[in-house]
Amino acid sequence: MIRYIIVGIAILAIIPIAWLAWWLLSPLWMDTEVSEEFPRAARAVIPEGMTPQEVEVQMGVAAATDDPMVEEAMPDMSAMAASEVATAVKAAGNFMGADSFHQGMGTATIFELGPGERVLRFEDFRVTNGPDLRVLLVNAPNPEGHGDLDDAGYVELGKLKGNVGSQNYDIPADLPLSEAQSVVIYCKPFRVVFSVASLAQVGG
Repeated sequence: MIRYIIVGIAILAIIPIAWLAWWLLSPLWMDTEVSEEFPRAARAVIPEGMTPQEVEVQMGVAAATDDPMVEEAMPDMSAMAASEVATAVKAAGNFMGADSFHQGMGTATIFELGPGERVLRFEDFRVTNGPDLRVLLVNAPNPEGHGDLDDAGYVELGKLKGNVGSQNYDIPADLPLSEAQSVVIYCKPFRVVFSVASLAQVGG
């Protein structure tokens, strides 16, 4: 009888340990893919003959250049709201791996969509998966670990929606973009940096 009780207790003890091990380790061989549209392009009136992706590219070009030749070459976007055309790229960078195991790739771009409305967007994004990954904006160009994050200061934008695919994260309206020097994918339970994108400021 005592043996059965011991076995029962052992099984009850193993269940939470097994669940914790699955939560910690399963992301290493499982991908979570997302595919979010660019916020402004998703709400815009799309001119006839153009795709949402083409609209996004054209808006980025319009925001990043003052070249009149480029403006003349662009299709008529009169059907789109003025705020759609005014979308501006403020900062951008490429994701790099933190080490030989924690790898990342893709682009991180900060767009200003309107007064006090900024969004961080990932494109062609992929990072090594892990438990409870978070998206941080850090006031340092290339933080390498937890100590660097604490020293520099950072703002957490939320949990990573997926380790693969395009995705958007709202940026607090009161955050000075000068303090957004890098984007970090950070594993909160283990306090490990998975990937970093150093941001180069584009707009004022």
